[in-house]
Amino acid sequence: MKRFFIGILLTGAFLILSSCNNEESFSLSKDNRLVFSTDTLSLDTLFSNTSSSTYELWLYNRNTKGVRLASVKLANGNQKGFRVNVNGIPLSNNNGFRVNDIPVYHGDSLCVFVEATAPSLDVIKPQEFDDEVVFTLESGVEQRVKLRAWSWQATPIDRLEVTNDTIIDSPQRPILCSREIKIHEGATLTIKGGTTIYFNHDAGIDVLGRLSIEGESKKRVLLRGSRLDKMFSNLPYDRVSGQWQGLHFYGSSYQNTLSYVDIRGCFNGIVCDSSDINRAKMKLEQATIHNCQGYGVRLVNCKAELINTQLSNTLHNCLSVEGADVLLNACTLAQYYPFDSSRGEALHISSRYQPTHLSVLNSIVTGFADEQIKLPSKGSSNLSYQFLNSLLRTTKPKEKDQIHYKDVIFESAKDTINIGANLFIKVDNEALDYDFHLKNKAFVIGKADKNSCPQIDHDGIRRKSVPDMGAFEHH
Repeated sequence: MKRFFIGILLTGAFLILSSCNNEESFSLSKDNRLVFSTDTLSLDTLFSNTSSSTYELWLYNRNTKGVRLASVKLANGNQKGFRVNVNGIPLSNNNGFRVNDIPVYHGDSLCVFVEATAPSLDVIKPQEFDDEVVFTLESGVEQRVKLRAWSWQATPIDRLEVTNDTIIDSPQRPILCSREIKIHEGATLTIKGGTTIYFNHDAGIDVLGRLSIEGESKKRVLLRGSRLDKMFSNLPYDRVSGQWQGLHFYGSSYQNTLSYVDIRGCFNGIVCDSSDINRAKMKLEQATIHNCQGYGVRLVNCKAELINTQLSNTLHNCLSVEGADVLLNACTLAQYYPFDSSRGEALHISSRYQPTHLSVLNSIVTGFADEQIKLPSKGSSNLSYQFLNSLLRTTKPKEKDQIHYKDVIFESAKDTINIGANLFIKVDNEALDYDFHLKNKAFVIGKADKNSCPQIDHDGIRRKSVPDMGAFEHH
């Protein structure tokens, strides 16, 4: 807040100096009015008791003479939650939410800064709240600009320490998590279908016990960042990575099941620490992990299954397997991370821990770069892996390594028509908008193995008798 007003004071001083003209004549004609950048300044949806970003309202004097503002006032004072700063002066209780005698020289402009703090409203859906800025010219003409925003009542969680079995079931009201959710060893946290949890930047879920996410095809669980506003007019923060911390499963955590869940916009989506490779660490089904500033899923020396899961757009690897026992079946790994050209691979396999076992069935592994699969260097004798009935964007292996590949389609970067981003409904790196469902006539339709492919897809829709590769069945 302090920086907000310091910046505004400096801006106001600049505007005053730049527009100073002692010889300006000011009109009292009612025909000479100001032009506004908008007649309604709409702020975004805000969680109750949280503050918005700073918005700008511009006034322009396009007349041949100066126009003097006799007063500028906030119609309802501090009753509605809006804060307004005019020419470096905050409209506050000290000045009766009014500032007087502001000249706007001909051909000049003036910026009004607006913020809001959403009121607390005991309702389920976002509710509009509004106010007006009233500009009274020296001529007596009154011009008004409406301010509007929406308040959304969330259930707040500051720091949740789960020491006993706990259920979060909130299909109607969102949950706003300010700091970490920590699941202690011996305890289970269950998140029911339809629940949405919004995390602040430093918040995430640390799992020493067990996490069970029980989404359903029509009631998915959503874990995302708490910013509801936009970075730019065409870019919601929800499309920006690194908004919160993600999920971390520690060495003591086993038997985690995550179904029908969307995890997006975080730093690391999921990190699983080293544990007993003979015990199941995590099963991820019908899940999406998208747009991470770190890893999508990082598996370190543990046992995991990923079924009907989309891992996409990560700064590091979409999936990193480091000495683990891992099964992928009917997954889509799509590496189109737009923010950094040094992005990792869609699939990275390391021999840091041994042994490493990896099976990839009925899956799509693709992305921007020509090579989307990174295998360990030579000499990794304790590595076993197989790719079956999958589309892989990687160099075709040498003859001695072909035993690891069966019924595989090797994607060529030279094919710019049938494969890569052309498989999917939308890969828009300008708007950062993606949809990894298959296009009509996508090359991978009908290419999966009907005997090993799951009977339903990522969305819970039954697959055809001759199923498609990847997480999404085309219908």
